[in-house]
Amino acid sequence: MAKTLMIQGTSSSVGKSLLTAALCRIFYRKGLKVVPFKAQNMALNSFVTSEGLEIGRAQVVQAQAAGIEPRVDMNPVLLKPETDNRCQVVVMGKPWKTLQAGKYYRQGKELWDAVTSSLERLHGEYDLIIIEGAGSPAEINLKQKDIVNMRVARHLNAPVILAGDIDRGGIFAQLYGTLELLEPEEKALVRGFIINKFRGDVRLLEPGIEMLTDLVGGIPTLGVVPYIKDILLAQEDSVFLDEVHDEHRPDGGIDIAVIRLPHISNYDDFDPFINEKGVGLRFVDSVRKIGYPDAVIIPGTKTTISDLLWLKETGLADTITGLSKSGVAVCGICGGFQMLGTFLDDSDGVEGKPSRETGLGLLQASTFFSRTKHTAAGSGRIDSPSGFLNGLKGCEVSGYEIHMGTAVYEQKCSPILVSSSGLPDGGISADGRVWGTYFHGIFDNDNFRSAWLKSLGWSGAETLSFSLRRDAEIERLADTVERAVDMSRIEKIIGF
Repeated sequence: MAKTLMIQGTSSSVGKSLLTAALCRIFYRKGLKVVPFKAQNMALNSFVTSEGLEIGRAQVVQAQAAGIEPRVDMNPVLLKPETDNRCQVVVMGKPWKTLQAGKYYRQGKELWDAVTSSLERLHGEYDLIIIEGAGSPAEINLKQKDIVNMRVARHLNAPVILAGDIDRGGIFAQLYGTLELLEPEEKALVRGFIINKFRGDVRLLEPGIEMLTDLVGGIPTLGVVPYIKDILLAQEDSVFLDEVHDEHRPDGGIDIAVIRLPHISNYDDFDPFINEKGVGLRFVDSVRKIGYPDAVIIPGTKTTISDLLWLKETGLADTITGLSKSGVAVCGICGGFQMLGTFLDDSDGVEGKPSRETGLGLLQASTFFSRTKHTAAGSGRIDSPSGFLNGLKGCEVSGYEIHMGTAVYEQKCSPILVSSSGLPDGGISADGRVWGTYFHGIFDNDNFRSAWLKSLGWSGAETLSFSLRRDAEIERLADTVERAVDMSRIEKIIGF
């Protein structure tokens, strides 16, 4: 049976996901069969496994760090917010219910059964399970309904390392206060602290660390992890957008503006552009910020029609169509592709109230929503010879689909791909300046990304391999964490 270690945090966005990924790679390099696990994830960044099942994107990165294929047992419960108090609940990779927050917390038994069943399967297949918590274990108003933090730790009798974000300030209060709000049997499982995102001279922290150790009865601080700048790994919190994506415009390079929709999803689709020489990526949410870029991308969203109305209300819809008429390239991914069409028909009220809304009219295709969610991982073949795709016709690209709608094409709109199932995907204008696709991860394909960038005037000889860059980032993360923490002590805590 597998040994276990759990990483919990004093709050959201303290670095639990990346610490878990780092430990997965560290133990993978030691020759162990290691697997990540997160009982419940709340994120609009999601992925479709080879099983055709949907899980949180962070667990995919962690699986890559562990050298294994992502599978649904790594994240049995996924919450996809639709409004501030309603979310779609995905259980074992498939939509289960759409619930208000209050009703969700009354679904304990079914969700807990999914969690324990997944853990049982993983226990029999791996040497080590690295478990990630969610938010904080000290949310005393929610603890009775907990299925992701201390309930998991108690179920497994798993040792817990509590991580805090010193960059926010108040690190000792974070760690001490969280511990004090735990029940005695929960405190007993906390075996150490990690201080994350530190900038400066660690010697200045040492007196505080010693005082904290005395205050908590000898629980050690296992390491101080430095702040890692510009980490090129998909994360689940939209807080990440605030921290790393500013209004950067490259000198003499290609400027890409991604519309930061209110319910933006899968924004990691655009990670391949980060650190691409001569390419700048901006996330913008107003007419003032959009400027005159080389290209505009409308990303995926959980609530397409609501976010389309937001585009119109803010004036961004008119700005995007105006930029397109002036020659700026425009593309849409998933919900963004749907917005580019002539109209969106949600007569069944899949996204809320029944509605029908005109799109931006940049592609001659329309979307009809249905309650059947399409999730698939696979490949597609470039089908259109339009514009920048002229030299790629017949080439295969990989990606994954997550959407609740199908496209109906008019004569003037050609699909951009033919999926491995034989169905047409996306659409493209005759000159190739406007296009869209349901394929998330389309820019991960180096040949596709390179061809599109060159059509924008990019002068790079060739793009860097994104898969190699991503693995190098995992190695950089693992090396940084391994140097910063006491791994021999962590191994003893696990029981090795």
